[in-house]
Amino acid sequence: MCRSSSGLPPAVGLSSAGFYVSRIKRPLDIVFSLIAIVLLLPVMAVVALAVFLLLGRPILFFDERAGLGGSSIRMAKFRSMSTGVDSAGNLLPDSDRLGGFGRFLRRTSLDELPQLFNVLMGDLSLVGPRPLPMRYVARYNPRQYSRLLVRPGVTGLAQVRGRNAVDWPERLELDARYVEALGGGKACLVDAGILLATAFQVC
Repeated sequence: MCRSSSGLPPAVGLSSAGFYVSRIKRPLDIVFSLIAIVLLLPVMAVVALAVFLLLGRPILFFDERAGLGGSSIRMAKFRSMSTGVDSAGNLLPDSDRLGGFGRFLRRTSLDELPQLFNVLMGDLSLVGPRPLPMRYVARYNPRQYSRLLVRPGVTGLAQVRGRNAVDWPERLELDARYVEALGGGKACLVDAGILLATAFQVC
C-alpha cells in the first residue's frame, strides 16, 4: 500500500481541498454545535436523568475511535446498556444488557447527543464518516483508508443511506464517496443534504 509521509495513502478526492473544506467547514461545525448544545441542553438533561434512574452510573459511555489521520479520539455517548454480570462476574452479552430503554435511545439517536461536545472540541465534525474502533484501521484497503483523510462525523452519507441496514463493504464505500465529494465544488451542498436527511430520519 502506497502511503504518504503522514502515514496515509494518497488522498482520494482531496488532493486540493476547496475553500469550504479548508476554511468554512470547521467554523460551521463550531457555530452549529454550539447552537445545538444550547437548544438541546434540556433534552440532554432529561436523558441524563433517565439514564441515571434506569441504568445508574456512569451516565456517559466513552469509546476509543479512530479520528482524523487515524489518531485516537474518545467519543462520548449516553450509556444505553446495563452493567449486568453473570455469576462469575463477567459482563452479560450486549443483547442481554440492552433493554427497551436502551433500544429507544439508539433508535432515536438520543444516545449520541453528547457527541456535539466532541464536535465543539474538534474531535468530530457534524458530517463525516462515522468513527470506527482503532482496531479496524489496519484492515482498510487504500480506498477505505481515505475515510481518515477527513474529520469523522456525528452523521454521514452511510447513515442516511440505511445506517445499520447497509453492509460493511458498502458502508465503507459510501465513506470513500463522501471524501471524494468533499473534493468537488458542491461539498457544502453535500453536507447540507446529509444534515437535512438526518433530521428527517430522526424526526
